[in-house]
Amino acid sequence: MDQKDVSPAEMEGRIARFKELTPSKQAFVDTRIAEYERDIYNVIGRGVTEDPDLAPAIPNAEGFNVTYVGAEPGKGAALHAHETVEVFIPLSGHWTVYWGDEGEHEVTLEAFDCISVPTGVMRGFRNAGDSFAHLIAIIGSRPDAPDGGQVAWAPKILKQAAETGLKVGDDGSLVAAD
Repeated sequence: MDQKDVSPAEMEGRIARFKELTPSKQAFVDTRIAEYERDIYNVIGRGVTEDPDLAPAIPNAEGFNVTYVGAEPGKGAALHAHETVEVFIPLSGHWTVYWGDEGEHEVTLEAFDCISVPTGVMRGFRNAGDSFAHLIAIIGSRPDAPDGGQVAWAPKILKQAAETGLKVGDDGSLVAAD
């Protein structure tokens, strides 16, 4: 492997300082549904974000994407699947990760526990604690693209989202529902 010399100025462009990150409250189609309200911080790469205006702090994903999620108790992400593996690591509080076509399986994680959900498995997560908490979500990139592809949502979530006036367009971006 060739060694690289990276200047401090160049390295600064590869740092995401949490205090400088601006979260999106509508990064995904489910975020207008009360129990799925959450803050999404794109840290490394665009990942699978459906909000085309949510730029990552570090654009060059190089094979993976990192997102921070913050949520109030009882809130999190609805059932969805990815074309890649997704890893969840709570930073604070307790988080329940649930999976299956109806979310029939679940496990609760504590800070710094880690779970890796396989490709194509419907999964969701929620803050199971009693105060606002954060977790990290990491998704891989697809072999044919620098991102994680599009999110596949459970049909009932897409129906609920449409009732709020939001849907996912053909290009994977949020658009107004018909």
